[in-house]
Amino acid sequence: QVQLVESGGDSVQAGGSLRLSCAASSLTASPYCMAWFRQAPGKEREAVASLLTRTNSAAYADSIKGRFTISRDNAKSTLYLQMSALKPEDTAMYFCAAVRVSLLSPGCAAVTGNQYTYWGQGTQVTVSS
Repeated sequence: QVQLVESGGDSVQAGGSLRLSCAASSLTASPYCMAWFRQAPGKEREAVASLLTRTNSAAYADSIKGRFTISRDNAKSTLYLQMSALKPEDTAMYFCAAVRVSLLSPGCAAVTGNQYTYWGQGTQVTVSS
């Protein structure tokens, strides 16, 4: 069974940093997209960053570009989201997601949230001003 478990969420002051982790179990070596999504109360789900495991190519939302970095540790089967210069508007529940993709896929930027088949339970990030 595929299981994704997020951790690392916390309360932090604006300008601070935080690293989120997503431990992935039972994922094969086949190419797949892994991503971080977030959702704040009353707002729609937003894709924050995604990564194609075959190439390690990454895509970011404009709202966080330059502040967040997505990466993966293959040996530990863990996806990370390094967040810096946090802003109050970054406050949200952050979710890890994954989906198997074709070898023809050039990246994960075009993969929507509804296409992801595996989801974690989420971890809360709260940024105070």
